[in-house]
Amino acid sequence: MRVLAAMSGGVDSAVAAARAVDAGHDVTGVHLALSANPQAYRTGARGCCTLEDSRDARRAADVLDIPFYVWDMAEEFREDVVDDFVAEYAAGRTPNPCLRCNEKIKFAAVLDRARALGFDAVVTGHHARLSDGVLRRSVDLAKDQSYVLAVLRPDQLAGAMFPLGDTTKSEVRAEAARRGLAVADKPDSHDICFIADGDTRGFLARELGEAPGDIVDAESGEVLGRHDGAYAYTVGQRKGLGLGRPAPDGRPRYVLSITPVQNTVTVGPVEALEVDEVRADRPVWTNGSPDAAFDCRVQLRAHGAVFDATVQPTADGLVARLAEPARGVAPGQAIVVYRPDPAGDVVLGSATITEAVRTATV
Repeated sequence: MRVLAAMSGGVDSAVAAARAVDAGHDVTGVHLALSANPQAYRTGARGCCTLEDSRDARRAADVLDIPFYVWDMAEEFREDVVDDFVAEYAAGRTPNPCLRCNEKIKFAAVLDRARALGFDAVVTGHHARLSDGVLRRSVDLAKDQSYVLAVLRPDQLAGAMFPLGDTTKSEVRAEAARRGLAVADKPDSHDICFIADGDTRGFLARELGEAPGDIVDAESGEVLGRHDGAYAYTVGQRKGLGLGRPAPDGRPRYVLSITPVQNTVTVGPVEALEVDEVRADRPVWTNGSPDAAFDCRVQLRAHGAVFDATVQPTADGLVARLAEPARGVAPGQAIVVYRPDPAGDVVLGSATITEAVRTATV
């Protein structure tokens, strides 16, 4: 097959491309330039999408002796990932930009362009397993990325290859060293690539401007403090609340909800974070839409805990009833639905969380 290898400049994508070559595919490497000003994105070990990463990807392609190109995707990335990120925070939600990048950039814009150019598939270094259209967790659960891939439609999965799903991260690094790839010891990227200094609050303030409002106690309705922008907070947050006085019982307070219309942040005790029902819209099902309730497992944020649940499909989404309460479930995040399987949990689909509530009495 003619395969396009998306090469980020990291060790995972380099080894994935190498395995595609070993499998006998006709491989071309491509690095995605996601910023009109790459110096504005992170450097070194702090992120991805930098000039350094582009050079590392090119060197890896040279070692593999495959053609290599750089595709300018800055405009698409700004519109579909960065602008979406800002808009979601402005609406009081907490988005996952890596999930959106996979959905809109790597497996929409890139896959569409690759197919138009005659490629059969796009190969990436994601840690997940894919076989006959079935997406499963990676064998390396600590590095599993099936959560951020669960937004992919069946037709997109049909054009994807994830060669590293059966390999641990330490094994990937050892293989890269054996192959003579200079990125073998390159640190993993962290946080959000388009926030150069890692200051999400500062980035949002620059994008949205200051919007002062009240921080309110959930139980008494009392105003406990002020904020410069509700977008700087997320459900479940404990630190950085800037409250003028402690709770009467001395226990810490947590962000319970964000109301953009009133521009208020509501806080309360940790127990008030507990929810047992999650509602979501914009569903994506990997193998056909279910038409009845079913038992499953759900994950409510990247690298978060997994909960047994019963999922009920709805006209525009789903409702998940959790067997045990979860805390800190934020609107805007994805709920990913898995079918338990001894060979590795299978991704059934995903949706975007709109609301999480407590229905059971304590």
